[in-house]
Amino acid sequence: MAEKITGKCFLVGAGPGDLGLLTLRAKECIQEAEVIVYDYLCNPEMLRWAAEKAELIFAGKRAGAHTLTQDEINALLVEKTRDGKQVVRLKGGDPFLFGRGGEEAQALAAAGLPFVIVPGVSSAIAGPAYAGIPVTHRSTNSHVTFFTGHEDPEKIESAIDFAALAKLGGTQVMLMGVERIGAIAREMMASGMRKDLPVALIRWATTGRQETLTGSLENIAERVAAKGFAAPALAVFGEVVNLRDELNWFEDRPLSGKRIVVTRTRTQAAVLTGQLRGLGADVIELPTIRIEPPTDLRAFAELVQDAHAYDWIVFTSPNGVNAFFELFYKLYDDAREIGAARIAAIGPATAKRVRDFHLHVDLQPEEFVAESLVRAFRKEGDIENLRILIPRAEKARDLLPRELSALGAIVDEGFAYRTVPETRDDTGARRRLLEEGADLITFTSSSTVENFMALGLPWPAKMQVASIGPVTSRTARDLGLEVSVEARRQDIPGLVEAIRKFFSRR
Repeated sequence: MAEKITGKCFLVGAGPGDLGLLTLRAKECIQEAEVIVYDYLCNPEMLRWAAEKAELIFAGKRAGAHTLTQDEINALLVEKTRDGKQVVRLKGGDPFLFGRGGEEAQALAAAGLPFVIVPGVSSAIAGPAYAGIPVTHRSTNSHVTFFTGHEDPEKIESAIDFAALAKLGGTQVMLMGVERIGAIAREMMASGMRKDLPVALIRWATTGRQETLTGSLENIAERVAAKGFAAPALAVFGEVVNLRDELNWFEDRPLSGKRIVVTRTRTQAAVLTGQLRGLGADVIELPTIRIEPPTDLRAFAELVQDAHAYDWIVFTSPNGVNAFFELFYKLYDDAREIGAARIAAIGPATAKRVRDFHLHVDLQPEEFVAESLVRAFRKEGDIENLRILIPRAEKARDLLPRELSALGAIVDEGFAYRTVPETRDDTGARRRLLEEGADLITFTSSSTVENFMALGLPWPAKMQVASIGPVTSRTARDLGLEVSVEARRQDIPGLVEAIRKFFSRR
């Protein structure tokens, strides 16, 4: 009789929201998972690390709206683990700090199933830090207390001893319960805490959506109501809140408070997203295209196989470089098989990708467009009867092969890949755009514009357009869009700099 395979469940802290605060162990668990059960407060972008075949289950719980009850989540974890699967339960922050991870671990233990706890960075620490509030400070206090403002509704009495909190002093951090801040503040004052005790509320901590509201115990509820300040949020009570005026570093960056949409492919979005977030933007990654193999892969492979027969190989994008060398190293195990072919590249990102394969770029135009490369070839001298291979996307502009052919070159187009509309929306980016809107949407190619417009999404009020260059801008205008930002240097750093300048002028 075959031995039954038993799975294992990993209760993983997904951190407070900033992907950079996710632990390496947590990322490894996501990559290896067969089933992922994730919460509302987990940054959904971490799901892009999951395997293509992984089963993704949303078990989100917001105040007053539960996709699954806790009992149902416990049963689900037991069922999937018992089926022999490697299950990852992603929980915002740390699984054992007000995360009900203890209950889930108990359910697995009662079922006799193996489990692993992977701690995470809690918003209780990270949130105040990102708001410029140290929870302890040598000259102010030497201890911190954590409590939850959202207790089990079936309890007859609160387990929070406000009198003890008042006597203890120091810094107190409350997770959840912002919707009850008025009642909690009254309980604190009734228990002896002074009315002018500094208070800070931090919502969507460590993300581009972070907002901080400060006040005193006496007026914080009034300020919450006036601002419409809502969950998810945590509260910090204590003198350390006053240090925020001096130490606020996260919410005072050039793009803080700006929501920007990135439409690049999932695999390419990281660089643009990272640079925008580094300047404080709240980024919604909404890929409109994805890269797939060409329609006729065999035809492209035959051209790659004969690469050594060409005088020049011209790369117009990092995608073309990736597609070419992926095939090249399936056919050959020695880079010298590329022969004497010289290499031209449009744009620094394309040139860098070539250099990643330890090859030299012989020709790179100053401007990052096909027209500039044609001018560069003219300066090179006579190219008549030279053989040129251009690995490129299907349906790309034909300007480059046409102009090089007009100069007398023998040009072969190698269709290395194709861009197709991205249909998946695992991260809920489209819903976020519809519900929250955006200040700016970025387009890095004509295909990103065309495919975004093809989605037919309602255009958010006041959302403006940023384009990587004139070709992309022309496509946007042809589709009825007004371009507010156009990069003078047609690459990602150029686009980011143009966006930064645009908002600084405003």
